[in-house]
Amino acid sequence: MADHGPLEAHLRARRGEGRKLLVPYVTGGLGKDWPDVVSAYAAAGADAIEIGIPFSDPVMDGPTIQEASEVALASGTNLGDILHALRGADAGVPLVVMTYVNLVFHAGWERFASEAVAAGVRGVILPDLPMEELDVWEPIGAEAGIETVLLASPLTPDDRLVTLCERSRGFVYGVNLLGVTGERSALADTSIVLAQRMKRATDRPVIMGFGISSPELARDAAVHSDGVVVASALMRMRLDGASPEDLGAFVAEVRAALDRT
Repeated sequence: MADHGPLEAHLRARRGEGRKLLVPYVTGGLGKDWPDVVSAYAAAGADAIEIGIPFSDPVMDGPTIQEASEVALASGTNLGDILHALRGADAGVPLVVMTYVNLVFHAGWERFASEAVAAGVRGVILPDLPMEELDVWEPIGAEAGIETVLLASPLTPDDRLVTLCERSRGFVYGVNLLGVTGERSALADTSIVLAQRMKRATDRPVIMGFGISSPELARDAAVHSDGVVVASALMRMRLDGASPEDLGAFVAEVRAALDRT
């Protein structure tokens, strides 16, 4: 197998230590102290950190992430501001940005890749870029040093899932449920089935997201996968006034639950 990029190599190494992987999310620009959230996540035991780049038409995002994006955009933040702020963030773990193709296209594929790498970004998630159109971006990102993470859903057919897992880099992002992001009170059966299918299809780290709202749900999701993304629950706390320290404390609770898996 070809050498893995730094994001995937890092996650594989931590998985190899018997650790379940934790990737918390923050909306870039949500509060002036949002870079401190990145540092708090890292200190609380995150294995990588996902930063959302706000977009005006976030088709994959549920009400909480949409609201977080709207608040961040209303404060005047933009792609350039977020990448600039990340240059000074104290993370110590790989950073993954999640945004939409329109923003990257208008920035310019090469320019975005260059500026993202300079900001410490090692992975990107573009949920509205179909796998069939991946070649307009992926080679540019790969040359710059960015691993493109692909998403699989419960509706992804087996043959397509195998191809998707082969083409994904860094990790494969499993969508726990049908629909948009958001907090849920229980783990759907479709999530367990999808995680099992993905683990059979690939040795690449399989990380499940969408609807992980508590340490208990994170632990349940990680039983059948390599780890979890936690997003909406954290951003709901943030919108309700939580400080970086508060968010870090919640991530530490999730970390402790995963360590008991």
